[in-house]
Amino acid sequence: MNKSKRKVAPIGLRLRMRVTWREEIALGPGKVELLAMVGETGSINEAARRMGMSYMRAWLLIQTMNKCFKKPLVTAARGGAAGGGAKLTAAGKRVLGLYQQMEQASFKAAETDWKELRKLLRE
Repeated sequence: MNKSKRKVAPIGLRLRMRVTWREEIALGPGKVELLAMVGETGSINEAARRMGMSYMRAWLLIQTMNKCFKKPLVTAARGGAAGGGAKLTAAGKRVLGLYQQMEQASFKAAETDWKELRKLLRE
């Protein structure tokens, strides 16, 4: 989804986890969204378009993720007569699922404190 079209809730909690490897951000909210979009669309170009980023930016993010993990998360085939495309590998699906589970666990762990903190915010 294009970031400029996202609706922002007046009050909310956003947790932003990042997984680092050496000096790189191996995984974070944007890269996870990109992985999910590639999995959904079967295309780096279409995933990038839906996210409002260039193909080159998406490709660089995928290269970074593939470099950081033991096995590649995304494989891509060039276009042409065969059509090309991209897909999540088994490792990519596993990494995406684990990140999403960690994210849900983080929200659950913060739930009680968040309810108290929210009471202190202006409406």
